[in-house]
Amino acid sequence: MITTISIGEMARRSGVAASALRFYEERGLIGSERAGSGHRRFPRHVLRRVAFIVFAQRVGLTLEEIGIELAKLPEGRTPTPADWRRLSSEWTSRIDARISELERLKSSLTECIGCGCLSLDRCRLSNPADRAGANGPGARYWLGDRKAG
Repeated sequence: MITTISIGEMARRSGVAASALRFYEERGLIGSERAGSGHRRFPRHVLRRVAFIVFAQRVGLTLEEIGIELAKLPEGRTPTPADWRRLSSEWTSRIDARISELERLKSSLTECIGCGCLSLDRCRLSNPADRAGANGPGARYWLGDRKAG
């Protein structure tokens, strides 16, 4: 059985560009061995780490956070489903927050998002005198602030 795969095969199998794989390796998120020719050869279990990185990014983790999570995995063996469950179980609240944010965005697509720009005619009705701006910077209604009266 083949124990290592080339960077091209890793890119094909993972759906991640070779340049991104090199970047992940530079950041210490994945590792490779060097063939006699100097080409990268990845242990097969790195495919799971790359899948984890991609999924974690979609959840909203930064590469720094992903590195911290990956450091919790055991050295010298392929992570088990229990290892992955343990890491990902902490993401539920983060996913719930993203879902809530996307739901607010969806419901606000056709009305003022409370940014205070007053550039849309409707904003004068939804946010007269930039009332939302008193709550702080940014798109206040999209962030969850309620419209006043």
